[in-house]
Amino acid sequence: MTDTSHQEQLGELIAENDTGARDPSGLARKIVLSVALAWPLYQLYMASPLPFLTGIGLIDDSQQRAIHLAFALFLGFMTFPAFLRAPRRHIPIYDWVLAVAAAGCALYILVFYREVVDNAGGLRTPAETIASLLGMALVLELTRRVLGLSLVIVAAVFTVYVFTGPLLPELISHRGFSLNRYVDHMWLTTEGVFGLPLGVSNSFIFLFVLFGALLDKGGAGNFFIKLSFSMLGHLRGGPAKAAVVSSGLTGLISGSAIANVVTTGTFTIPLMKRIGFSGEKAGAIEVSSSINGQIMPPVMGAAAFLMTEFVGITYFEVVVHAFVPAIVSYIGLFYIVHLEAVKANMPVLAKVQESTLLQGLGRFLFGFGSLALVSGLVYAVATGLGLVAGEYATPVAAVLMTVLYVWLLKIAARYPELEIDDPNAPLIEIPKLKPTLMAGLHFALPIGVLIWCLMIQRLSPGLAVSWAIVVMVAIMLTQKPLLAHFRKTASGGELRQGFADLIGGMIAGSRNMVGIAVAMGAAGIIVGVVSLTGLGLLMTEIIDAVAGGNVMLMLLFTALMCIVLGMGLPTTANYIVVASVMAQPLVTLAAQNGLVIPLFAVHLFVFYFGLMSGTTPPVAVDSFAGAAVARSDPMKTCVQAFYYSLRTAILPFIFVMNPEMLLIGVESWWSAALIIVSATIAMCVFAAATQGFFLVKNHKLESALLVIIALSLLRPAFWLDRVQPPFVSADPRAIHQVAEKAGDGAQIQMLMTGENFSGDIVTRKVAIPLGQSGAVGEERLLAAAGLEMRLGADGVFVENVAFNSPAQKWGIDFDWQVLELRQPAVRMAKEWFHIPAYATLMMIVFVQLARRRKQTDAAPI
Repeated sequence: MTDTSHQEQLGELIAENDTGARDPSGLARKIVLSVALAWPLYQLYMASPLPFLTGIGLIDDSQQRAIHLAFALFLGFMTFPAFLRAPRRHIPIYDWVLAVAAAGCALYILVFYREVVDNAGGLRTPAETIASLLGMALVLELTRRVLGLSLVIVAAVFTVYVFTGPLLPELISHRGFSLNRYVDHMWLTTEGVFGLPLGVSNSFIFLFVLFGALLDKGGAGNFFIKLSFSMLGHLRGGPAKAAVVSSGLTGLISGSAIANVVTTGTFTIPLMKRIGFSGEKAGAIEVSSSINGQIMPPVMGAAAFLMTEFVGITYFEVVVHAFVPAIVSYIGLFYIVHLEAVKANMPVLAKVQESTLLQGLGRFLFGFGSLALVSGLVYAVATGLGLVAGEYATPVAAVLMTVLYVWLLKIAARYPELEIDDPNAPLIEIPKLKPTLMAGLHFALPIGVLIWCLMIQRLSPGLAVSWAIVVMVAIMLTQKPLLAHFRKTASGGELRQGFADLIGGMIAGSRNMVGIAVAMGAAGIIVGVVSLTGLGLLMTEIIDAVAGGNVMLMLLFTALMCIVLGMGLPTTANYIVVASVMAQPLVTLAAQNGLVIPLFAVHLFVFYFGLMSGTTPPVAVDSFAGAAVARSDPMKTCVQAFYYSLRTAILPFIFVMNPEMLLIGVESWWSAALIIVSATIAMCVFAAATQGFFLVKNHKLESALLVIIALSLLRPAFWLDRVQPPFVSADPRAIHQVAEKAGDGAQIQMLMTGENFSGDIVTRKVAIPLGQSGAVGEERLLAAAGLEMRLGADGVFVENVAFNSPAQKWGIDFDWQVLELRQPAVRMAKEWFHIPAYATLMMIVFVQLARRRKQTDAAPI
C-alpha cells in the first residue's frame, strides 16, 4: 500500500467517525457547505449580546435547542451515508427527504411554540404526536449512522421500559405510561431529547468545538506537535514522549479522541516505530495519550460542561477539581514511555549529540514557560486594566492585545514558517526549540484569553469561549498578511487565504459537531426515561441488592457498567447514560453505609471509566484507529493500550476514597502541593510496578512493594484507619453538642432504625457531612441533612425530615430512632504514613542501583 493511499484511508477513518464520509459535488455540495457555515454564525450570534440589543432572534432556550438539533440532523443526513455501499459523491433522494423531515420535526417546536407550550401535560394533537415519534425515530437513525448501534439499542431498551413497567419484576417495575405522556415528555418538553445534554451542547460545547477547529485550521495543531518534538525529541524515546505531550496539548482544544489519534499519530507513530517501538506499542501510546486528552481541562471531551449542570457547581470548580488527576495520569504515561525506551535501550532520533535528561527538562520548561509567560501577560494586563481603566478596560485591553499580537508576529517573521514534516522521510531533523516556539507563540493569545475569562473573570463558558473565538478569528484573518508584510513577501492574496482558512475552520467545526449533537439528543431519551419513570430511585435498590451494601462492590459494578456501555458508545454519551442512572444512587447508598462520597467524585469516576471504552476489546474505535495508523494488529494494539491505561483505571477508585486528590476539602497551598507531589510520585511508582522495570528489571517482590508504596502515597488514610479508628462512640443524647463542636468538613455517623416506605423495619448506618462550623448543632444537622431531632426519655428520634433533603434520599423518615452515634476521633495526621512509604522506596532505589552497577561492571567491553 502506498503512503498516499494510506493517508487517504486515515482521512476516511476520521470522516466516518467524526465529520461524515460523504463529500457531495455540485449544488448539493454548496447547500451542505452553506448550512455548515450558517450553523456557527447562528451559534455565535446567539451567544453574543446582539439578540438583546437588536431584539432579533430573542428566543428562549428550548427554541434555541430546536434550531441547534435541526442543523445537526440536516447536516447529519447529508454527510453520513446510510450504509457502507451508499453513495459518497452525491446525496440520494431518500437522504434529502430524511434530512428535511428530521429538521422539520425539530423546528416544529419553534414554529408552533405557543401551541406546544399551551398543551404541555395535556392531550397532544395528532400532528404533535406524529412529529414527536418521527423526530425520535430519525434521531435514532442518524445516531446509528454516526455512532453505531450501541446507543440506539440502549435508547430502545429504555423506551420499551416506559411501556412495560407493570409487567416487570417488582424490583424494577413502575405503573407504566401512555403514548401521549411519552411523546409529551420526550419531545415536546425539555425533559427528553431537548433536555439538559442538548442544552449544554447548544450553550457551550458547540463553541468550544468551533474554537478547537479554528485553532487547528489556523496552524495551532501543527505548532503543538512541532513544539513538543523540539522540547522532547532529543531524549531517549523522544517521539513517544513528544506524542504524549502533543496529544495533551491537542486535547486542550479537541474533544475527539479519534481525530487526535489520527492527527498527531500520523506524525508520531512512524517516528516511534523508527526508533524501536513495535507497531502495537507505538499505536497504543498514541491512543492512550489521545484518550487522556479528553480528561484535560478546560474541554474534557465536553463532559466538563455537563458536570456543571449535573453536579450543580461552577465550571471553575470542575476545572480545579479535575486538574490534579489529569496531570498525574499524563505524567504516569510519560514515565511509562520513558521506561519502555530505557528497557529497550532505544537510540535518539536525530543525528545530533544526545541531550541529558536535565537538558531535555530545561528545554521542556523553557517552552512551556514561554507559553505561560504570554498567557501571564494577558492576565496581568487585563487585571491591571480592570483596576485602572474601569469601564474603558475592554477597548484599552483590545488595543494592548493588538500591540502584543503584532509584536509577536514581528518576532515570528524572523523565523521560518512551521511546515508539516513528512514522518516517512529518510531523516527527521528535530526542530530547534527557539525558532519553533517563536514562530507560533502568538497562538497562546486566544488560549490565554480563554483561560483568563474562565478562571480569573469567572465568565460563563459560553461567553469566555466567544471572546477567545473573536481573538482567534482576528488572528486567522491577519496573521498571513502581517507575516508576509514583515517578511517583505506580500503577494496580495494572503488576506484571501486567511478568509478561506476561517471559512474552512467554521465548516470543520460544524461537521465535527454533528456527532456530538446527535449523541446528546439520543442520550436525552435515556435521561428522559430516568426522570419519567423514577428509575434513578429504583437503581438505589437495585445496586444495593447487587452489592449487598459493600461500597467497593458498588464502585466495581458501576465501573463495569461504564466499560460495557462504552463498547461502541462515545465517551460523552456513555457519561450521560451512566451518570444519570448511577451517580446519585451511588452517593446515596454510600451515605447509607457510612461513607461520604462527594457527588463530583462519583461523576468523575463515571467519566474516567467511560474513557476506558476507547481501549476495551472487542469494540475500541480509538485503538483501531491507532492500529490503522501504525499498520499493526488491531486487537494487540487494543490490549496494549488497555494495559497502558491501567494507571488511569486506579485513579477513580483513589479519588472516590480520598477526595483530597480532587482538591476537595484542601484548605492550604502547602496541603495541595503535598497532594500533587505525592500523587505524581505514586503514579510513576505504579507505572514502574506494572512495567516490571524501575532502575533495572524488578524482582516480583519489588514490583509488589512498589504497588503498595503507590497506593500508600495515594491513600495514606488506609493505614491510619488500621491504627486509629476514624470514629469513636458518643452518647446519642449529645447529638446536638457533637454536631456543634465538630470542625469544618467533619462528619458524624449514626446507626438508625425505623420503618421504610414498604412498612418493613430496617436498620441503616448513615454518614452526615456537617459542612462549615460556627452554627449551633440543630442548625448544622438541618442544613447538612435536613434532619430535626427529638430528644425523649426513651431515646433520640427523628422529629422531621425536610422535603428533598439528603436524609429523605437516604430513606430516613419520621420517628426513626438513633441507636448509636459516632463522632470524629482525634488522630495523628495521615501524612505520617508517607515516611515509611518513602523509606521503602529509597531502599528499593539503593538495591536497584547496586544491582545496576553490578550489571554494568559485568557487561562485556
